[in-house]
Amino acid sequence: MRRSTRPALVLPALLTAAVALAGCSVVGGEPSTPPSPQPGSTVAPKADLQSFYAQRPRWTGCGGSFECTTIDVPLDYAAPAGTTLELALIRLPAKDRGARQGSLLINPGGPGVSGLEYARAARAAFTDEVRTVYDVVGFDPRGVGESSPVDCVSDDELDAFLAIDGSPDSPAEEQALLAASRSFAQGCLDRSEAWLPHLGTEDAARDMDVIRAVLGDAQLTFFGASYGTFLGATYAELFPGKVRRMVLDGAVDPALDAVQISKGQLAGFEEELNGFLADCAGSGSCPLGGSSAAARQRLERLLADIDARPLDVGGRPLTQSLALLGIVYPLYDQRAWPTLRVALDRALDGDGSALMLLADIYTDRKPGGGGYKSNRDEATYAVNCADREDSSTVADTRALAAELARQSSVFGAYLAWSNLPCAVWPVPAAGRPRALRAAGAPPIVVIGTTRDPATPYAWAKSLATELESGRLLTYDGRGHTAYTRGSRCIDRAVDAYLVSGTLPAEGTVCR
Repeated sequence: MRRSTRPALVLPALLTAAVALAGCSVVGGEPSTPPSPQPGSTVAPKADLQSFYAQRPRWTGCGGSFECTTIDVPLDYAAPAGTTLELALIRLPAKDRGARQGSLLINPGGPGVSGLEYARAARAAFTDEVRTVYDVVGFDPRGVGESSPVDCVSDDELDAFLAIDGSPDSPAEEQALLAASRSFAQGCLDRSEAWLPHLGTEDAARDMDVIRAVLGDAQLTFFGASYGTFLGATYAELFPGKVRRMVLDGAVDPALDAVQISKGQLAGFEEELNGFLADCAGSGSCPLGGSSAAARQRLERLLADIDARPLDVGGRPLTQSLALLGIVYPLYDQRAWPTLRVALDRALDGDGSALMLLADIYTDRKPGGGGYKSNRDEATYAVNCADREDSSTVADTRALAAELARQSSVFGAYLAWSNLPCAVWPVPAAGRPRALRAAGAPPIVVIGTTRDPATPYAWAKSLATELESGRLLTYDGRGHTAYTRGSRCIDRAVDAYLVSGTLPAEGTVCR
């Protein structure tokens, strides 16, 4: 029965859209594993790279006190005289030019999320204390957004790829998903063949050193969130002597293999889903039921019903895969739980529009149609598959899906199958799981949130231990990443480190 009135679907600002989406997205499977940096790379750039390091681009105003420019980097650092890529940069100049300490380079994660958008949100994502003394500088990594973007499929093809049954339960559905994965991977090869071998994290980290030099900084000050912690840790491994200060928030452990990462992330999202279901059931007006158990059963039935009969949303089918994306997105931030409750209430009444809207925001699709705002989803796979070798077969994936489904009836199978494109990727990957030491780097602050669904707290603990100079800062709370998310303790600790170099005390736990 359709009600005559509905509560408004209000999506709160999840820090910023960029930060909220900066997770190790279920869209693209597990976060990528950094490749193995070569030793001895802390020396000055080779002569054939000097022209890149010596660039002096022209910055021009691009609205709201921001300045924009582009620089060139080599497609292949082993052959810098060959093809070049263009990187897009943006900066918000320091508020106090007299107190300016240099540039703070930032990355919101993904991989595939725009650093330009992240910097545009700098006034919300970074405190006044930090913005007073630093130019906040964002960039789209190679292959992402406005930086020589990788292209794989048309918007219509991407719609179909994201909507396909991502948790197949029959041989026919398995073959359909495999065919779609191969088609996506082949599309990347057909449209971006020259790019694909050079979109990994090590190349992006080398780009960061060129950016550092172009900005005129002798050493790099960096803030990375989520996958941005991979990027930062890889830079520190490659160029430990070039690190000034570095904050890695929502850390990923580079020593884990793909299966370990899948299991860790699954546990994180399952815990957050349990928290949402308990909160909903305790509200007195939960559309799913009055107890956590009842709420889970009703959610599972809803997803099964959508799997069998997708909901029509303006001519687009809300499939089970899209519904799962619409559920995952609000789990990144507890402030969005009321929005998820409304969306599920509508879906139970046959209206999938709210869940579709959440899925579209998560995948960067333009509201009301018209395609996608960026190449985020394509870049996610291109970077992940470049960074990590995946020799899984359909049988391997099926077995993993069965195992993970026993851990989470909602997310398990979908998460296991979501990395299938990397198993059929047309370009060999050079990455392998390994601990990054960054020997010789100054202290690096690693932030972990105890109930982070996308990057579990255990990963931050591991990364802080693996880095020779890692210092763990703990946020006892929910949600993905911690800085400027409401904890004054975290904000003060990060600001003290970035502004004055004061490290948080060993064992600091913030709430």
